[in-house]
Amino acid sequence: MQRALPQAKSAISSIVRQLRASIAHPSPHLADLELKGIRSNLFNFELKMPSLNPDFGIDESLFPPLPDISSPAIKQQVYTHRSFYARPTHIFEDHPDDPSPDNEKYEHLGDTVIGLSVTSLMFEMYPGLRVGPSTKIRAMIVGNSTLAEISLRYKLPDRLRLHTAQSITLRASTNIQADVFESFVGGLYLDQGLEAVKAWLNPLFRPFITAAYHIVRQQHGLPPLTTPPLSASPSSSPPSSSSSSSSPSPSPSSNSPISLAPSPGHPDLSSASIGATIGHLALFNQQLQKNNRQVEWVYSDGGEHVGNGYCDPGVPAHLLVKGTQTTPVWYVKVMVDGEFYGRGRGNTKKAARNEAAKEGLEKMGIVV
Repeated sequence: MQRALPQAKSAISSIVRQLRASIAHPSPHLADLELKGIRSNLFNFELKMPSLNPDFGIDESLFPPLPDISSPAIKQQVYTHRSFYARPTHIFEDHPDDPSPDNEKYEHLGDTVIGLSVTSLMFEMYPGLRVGPSTKIRAMIVGNSTLAEISLRYKLPDRLRLHTAQSITLRASTNIQADVFESFVGGLYLDQGLEAVKAWLNPLFRPFITAAYHIVRQQHGLPPLTTPPLSASPSSSPPSSSSSSSSPSPSPSSNSPISLAPSPGHPDLSSASIGATIGHLALFNQQLQKNNRQVEWVYSDGGEHVGNGYCDPGVPAHLLVKGTQTTPVWYVKVMVDGEFYGRGRGNTKKAARNEAAKEGLEKMGIVV
């Protein structure tokens, strides 16, 4: 974002200079040239999201092929930009006998279908994700920069039908590149339905969602993932408390690490479905419940004076990071049977508990 600010200032300054020139020299020919220049700047100026760098395997082998739209009429309209027919844009509604032949309606429809597909897939991949982070992730996926990147991979802009005088500028525009992808999705939806669209978009967007998830997770001050994302399925169910409580558990005072490899009488914790954000916390709580240990979480927002005892987060004053109302920072220390087991920090209490639980597991000799 910091690198984009100078680009923003430069683009705005250029537009202002061209507007002043148009006012000072109101020649129709010159005004037309200046207007084209302003349009070019507006098309090419955009504050770009962080690059996602999705992983589609070796040589992009997992990148799904572009499906085919069977209807010739829909296919042609998908690639027809409104500049091709140069119809007026101030019309409220087309005449029933003369509907607009461009792709704007398909683009509008495709935008909605993409939003639905990305949101449903995102919650399937990360069912514990809260609305705030999920909104950031979705914005990175459905933003023009990402959709334009996908559009270029499929070479969709090359198929656009554009007005000859504007074709070079429009075809190079990030907005137009993203629009034609949305138009294609809308056309495919009308041609084959939602299930056909999701069968294509799900494998396409899954690596993008994974990459965006990692970026947003780091923005929230959380450590990199060490476990694969949890995917929801009708057959999945949480482990029963009876099975876990009946299994013998090692003593937490043992100095030797506990193996997480599957063995008779022990669940396979290495392949267990543990939520990405609370993986350590879930395992930590499970171990405490097995051994009937008493746990207490002591929270602090960093506002207490260091050394005041019970609520002291245990962090030197010069290392304390204090949050704001919009981005809080929580400290927590975990006490097990009155004994200090670990501390953590995060933008939410749950994230801080997860970090403290990680230290607690290490103290208990559990290597994860």
